[in-house]
Amino acid sequence: MYENDQNKSNRVLSIYSDLLNGKVLKKKELAEKFNVNEKTIQRDLEDIRQFLDNRFISNDIHNDLIYDYKDRGYRLEHINRMKFSNDEVLAICKILLDSRAFRKDDMKTILDKLLECCVPKESQKMVTDLIANEIYHYIPPMHNSYFLDKMWSIGTAIRDGLKLRFFYKGIRGKTGHERTVKPLAIMFSEYYFYLIAILENVSYETQSTNPDDINPTIYRIDRIKDLKITTEHFSIPYRDRFEEGEFRKRIQFMFGGKLRRVKFEYTGYSVEAVLDRLPTAKILSEEDGKYVIQAEVFGDGIDMWLRSQGDNVKLL
Repeated sequence: MYENDQNKSNRVLSIYSDLLNGKVLKKKELAEKFNVNEKTIQRDLEDIRQFLDNRFISNDIHNDLIYDYKDRGYRLEHINRMKFSNDEVLAICKILLDSRAFRKDDMKTILDKLLECCVPKESQKMVTDLIANEIYHYIPPMHNSYFLDKMWSIGTAIRDGLKLRFFYKGIRGKTGHERTVKPLAIMFSEYYFYLIAILENVSYETQSTNPDDINPTIYRIDRIKDLKITTEHFSIPYRDRFEEGEFRKRIQFMFGGKLRRVKFEYTGYSVEAVLDRLPTAKILSEEDGKYVIQAEVFGDGIDMWLRSQGDNVKLL
């Protein structure tokens, strides 16, 4: 009896392993492989189906055992409400490619892992075909550097409330400087990832007059060199906490600066695009296609966007 039970356990585990690996299994072939009849294999398949049903009840994860009439065999169909659907993965892939945030090899690796983990094998080729041309013609950012390890270190420091020390040379800076900062958040905008932080040992007056030291300071992560997590802890009162969502609504092109209000007249063809670009924007009035709009923003990045609109925008 023990030998029979052990043989059944080994057989069922072998069948289950093949199903997890995406194989399509046929009863007749399984019966010949394990030297049993097809009724025995059918009972094994029912045991596996019951096991999968029980996992769905306890884990909200369901790999459904189905009979595929096209391939004339049994296979697993992945149903997981906690994972992405095919169309969601396709949308994420398109967004990632459009971001141009990573080196080409990094982008390819991330997309491959996303497809492997979240898309059923039978759908992977379709998604791959739909993004293949964009991958082939993908152009990485000019810095073309690997920075994901720095992002994780920064995230760890944010979580643990530890100060960071690094060497940084901004776009306009001729020489770099060593910085010690209190890290607040990681954000992404316009092709780059940024560290949002409070710069140490800089007075409010200095921050107000030096464009490189506006509080909070903003650093492109790919430009950070010699990053070190210190052992110095810091804490920020809850009432003064940094809120990424509120900051994002008011920042343009990651140009830091004082909080300000801008008011302008817009006569372009899509006021909806303006409201999407400036989440804090409000239409104060509208007459004959002329909109008077007001928005609350940080820094001078808004000036770049206003200039890009040409004659469609008039600052009031």
